[in-house]
Amino acid sequence: MCNIKHICIVFFVTISTVAQSKFESFLTPSDTLNLPRRNAVIISESSTMGLSLLGLNQLWYVDYPRSKFHTLNDADEWLQMDKVGHVFSSYQIGRAGANILNWSGVSKKNQLVYGSTLGFTFLTAVEVFDGFSEEWGFSWSDMAANAAGTGLYVGQELLWEEQRITLKYSFHQTKYAPQRPDKLGEGFIEEMLKDYNGQTYWLSANVHSFFKESQIPKWLNVAIGYGAEGMLTGKSETVNNLIISHQRKRQFYLSLDVDLSRIETKSHVLKTIFEVFNVIKVPFPTLELDDRGVLKVHPVYF
Repeated sequence: MCNIKHICIVFFVTISTVAQSKFESFLTPSDTLNLPRRNAVIISESSTMGLSLLGLNQLWYVDYPRSKFHTLNDADEWLQMDKVGHVFSSYQIGRAGANILNWSGVSKKNQLVYGSTLGFTFLTAVEVFDGFSEEWGFSWSDMAANAAGTGLYVGQELLWEEQRITLKYSFHQTKYAPQRPDKLGEGFIEEMLKDYNGQTYWLSANVHSFFKESQIPKWLNVAIGYGAEGMLTGKSETVNNLIISHQRKRQFYLSLDVDLSRIETKSHVLKTIFEVFNVIKVPFPTLELDDRGVLKVHPVYF
């Protein structure tokens, strides 16, 4: 005989199934232009960008003197790790912008024109803020990096109508951040954003997409990474004599990776989760070669 416990179980399973079904329907991209979705996307993106710039101004720029608009040549700082970071940010924001317009049923052309350029537009606004700050300045090399990230996304869509090569990120804590927490961050979250010594940026190429008829798993990627270490300042200069004991060097990596977006599933919930986490390089055994010719083997690198 059915008791209250069983009735509750059936009730909650039913509610959960209905809720999951509605969520799946919500995440499913529209085949045609969905005006309510598109309008919601425009309003949400505009509001988010506006609030982000306002918050950035209050948290980052308000404590530094304003100046006349000026430029800054910082192309040779941080062994170009900051520039690669700009390429990555522009690419990923543009990718997200195009994907969310695809969810709204917007045409492919408009996805590229209005979605994939979102990262370039936002980062250009940040660069203008830099131009009016006495502490920094408008950087043409940053702008070139932003354009490269957007171009990487748009170029692949025009050439292949898919992203065969994606940009990814990985991070590990280093000994350098505790020596300059004001510059390189204090604590894991800050260090992820500020400590270039622990950051690695990857070009992750999907093998199967280049060999469509092969039996290679569709999710398998080969990744080439770039990193650097030994940096306590933007340039090789002394800060309380700390930099003397460190040698700045570039590092190049070769590894395998997983393209999470190519894992087959009918669940749009899982597809969305895979798409979000696909910005992170999956840890694998890795070869490292630095600019001095020293070769290292990492059993697992992140």
